[in-house]
Amino acid sequence: VRRSGLQIHFTTLSAALLVIMLLSMQVKGAVDKTAGPVGGGNQRPEETKGTTNTPANDSDPPFLGNLLVIPMDGSHWVDLKALAQEMGRRGHRVTVVIPEVSIRMGPGKYYDTVTFPVPYDKAVIDSIMVANKDVIKKSTVSFMEKIQKQFTQFQKIKGFLHSTAESLLFNASIISQLEQQNFDAVLTDPMVPTGALIARKLGLPIVNLLRGIPCLLDMKSAGCPSPPSYVPRFFTGYTDKMNFKERTINTMVALLEPLMCKLLFWQFDYISHQFLGEEVGIAEVLSESAVWLLRIDMTLELPRPLMPNTILVGGINCNVRDALPEDLLPWVSGEHGFIVFTLGTAVSEMPEETTTIFLEAFRQIPQKVIWRYTGQIDGNLPDNVKIMKWVPQNDLLAHPGARAFITHAGSHGLYEGLCHAVPMVMVPLLAEQPDNAEKMASRGAGILLNIFSVTTEDIVQALNNVINDTRYKDNIKTLSELHKDQPINPLELSVYWTEFVMRHKGAKHLRPAVHDLNWIQYYCLDVVAFLFTILLLVVVLTVKCLKVFLRKLGGKRKRD
Repeated sequence: VRRSGLQIHFTTLSAALLVIMLLSMQVKGAVDKTAGPVGGGNQRPEETKGTTNTPANDSDPPFLGNLLVIPMDGSHWVDLKALAQEMGRRGHRVTVVIPEVSIRMGPGKYYDTVTFPVPYDKAVIDSIMVANKDVIKKSTVSFMEKIQKQFTQFQKIKGFLHSTAESLLFNASIISQLEQQNFDAVLTDPMVPTGALIARKLGLPIVNLLRGIPCLLDMKSAGCPSPPSYVPRFFTGYTDKMNFKERTINTMVALLEPLMCKLLFWQFDYISHQFLGEEVGIAEVLSESAVWLLRIDMTLELPRPLMPNTILVGGINCNVRDALPEDLLPWVSGEHGFIVFTLGTAVSEMPEETTTIFLEAFRQIPQKVIWRYTGQIDGNLPDNVKIMKWVPQNDLLAHPGARAFITHAGSHGLYEGLCHAVPMVMVPLLAEQPDNAEKMASRGAGILLNIFSVTTEDIVQALNNVINDTRYKDNIKTLSELHKDQPINPLELSVYWTEFVMRHKGAKHLRPAVHDLNWIQYYCLDVVAFLFTILLLVVVLTVKCLKVFLRKLGGKRKRD
């Protein structure tokens, strides 16, 4: 009976507690409906919502910001333009600052342009571009004379870049105009750090979009570890699996990188001191960048450590396409398909003897060839070759009739060919192009040729192989599927992170602490020294104690 009574009492108590809980929940719901947000009643509902570009509800407008774009000319403009256009299309206010005279930059549909005067004209740019063909020229001059000629051309390009940068940075009226625009962030390519300097001057966060800097200044500024044991350096052609000899050479190159960076950016360091009015170098300015958008993809790159603010967006302009012009339609139709031939922005013509070699090769193939070429053609042009001063490269490669792509293996062309699964014949010229070509060739997606010693037979055989041997098409199709199998399109990802930086006025929570450490602290040399000292003291004390013990033990034995 006692047990039954206890059970009844427990059941009654449980029911009472349940009723009280239900009543309290109803009261709480009523209070929540009438009292507003928790926290004193002064906070408005819109102040508690998240700061994402997706509206909290249908009545909330999306975030629209104000973006300043400081681009780099040439092929570097392609991806920056794609991102600037997309940001403008989504409703953001986008302002692009460009020189009055440029290689390929200009107005666009979804962004405003601000131009600044420069101390050169189009003829100067053309003379620099034409001189690039000397890189390919077969000459009997000595090795030292070739080096001297290449160094002279390098100095011309550097002078052109510095002159352009100074024309903007020291234009007080334009800098003042930009300062009054209340921008949220600066989008730029830090290979020429003009945009980064302006961002620091205006106190704005930096979004970098780039392929990479040859001395790995981008990786250092982002705080990414780069162990030379498995991270190959530019121009070495190594993979992440190196033998002792290769690791030794790679380590020596890594040790020389600070000197290379100094040679590349010492004049920009001087410009930085003048423009900012403080003793700060380019490396320090770039280390303050909010986000690094790298135009690479692990489909082609080798695995390596990356920081959270380093985002891979290789193939960003893959889906930025337009309809082909009417005059190209007859050239992309036909049973045998067509070949796209471009050597990038920097090299639009070749020496006469090299041009003749390619023309003779094209006479021997059934495919049509669409060739971006601005030089003179001596003799009869083959019927299957169309010469154009500019070609819609990405649009052509996306066409199902594209059979092969002859390219210098620049990063833009490489990823466009990869995106559309077009096998390649690669003739790298300079910079990171040989490394790019080696990576693609090692994966069986293309053939690498030496443009300095190439023959007509080499070209014909290479084209026949990549077109008729199904292995090349199958391999690049596999790589293309890997490249495109991503949760977010690279352009969408770039837009997201640019908007993220604009919304939050930076991304300081992603900035690694490595920038606050000196090299002794980074490699824990002070910790090693401290631990070694402790170990040494322990060893010394132990030895001394043993000596004392042995001495006393010896004295005791003598007394005995």
